[in-house]
Amino acid sequence: MTIHAQALLFDNDGTLVSSLASVNRCWTRWAVEYGITAEEFGRVELHGRPAAEIAADLLPARVVPEAVARIEDLEVEDVPNGGVELLPGTEDFLAALPAERWAVVTSATRRLAEARLEAVGILPKTLVAADDITRGKPDPEPYLLAARTLGVDPAHCVVFEDAPAGLQAGRAAGMTTVALATTHRAHELTADLVVKDLSALSALVTDGGVEISVRP
Repeated sequence: MTIHAQALLFDNDGTLVSSLASVNRCWTRWAVEYGITAEEFGRVELHGRPAAEIAADLLPARVVPEAVARIEDLEVEDVPNGGVELLPGTEDFLAALPAERWAVVTSATRRLAEARLEAVGILPKTLVAADDITRGKPDPEPYLLAARTLGVDPAHCVVFEDAPAGLQAGRAAGMTTVALATTHRAHELTADLVVKDLSALSALVTDGGVEISVRP
């Protein structure tokens, strides 16, 4: 199978990097600080959503701004503790792409996203973060903004995601979706293509864009 694209849009956590160790450490500490029980915390979808939406699901509205600032501080401070690492295939796949052909589209804040990306040596020319949008994934706004920033029709963009919310956002934006089974099992992911991670794919740059193929 070969997918043709003019722009490639990547989620970050769970797609390009793994930050699960850091996320679990920081959100567990945050929940304890705000008196949130394990049962309450377990009912909330955490992965692939902006922190502000997660906090709003768990806390009174008056507390949310302070709580969001707190989790951002905890996660940024935790980056040097070894909780962020490149996922298989990320380095080689991105190295094959021209800088103007791809973007990172993350539910994290810009400050946190830049800290995590810098820690693993990824420097995207285009980054869409939680600060840039009013409605997070599964709304299509983040991916539509990335397409507009790159100057590419959404129909010619390919979204790479590990989370159902992100894949839903990509589909709603009218984009081709590629799911990476890094944080969810393959049968839990609905996409045009499902692979284990970026090491399963190759990218060939042509005059018309980028051809994405599954490695034999």
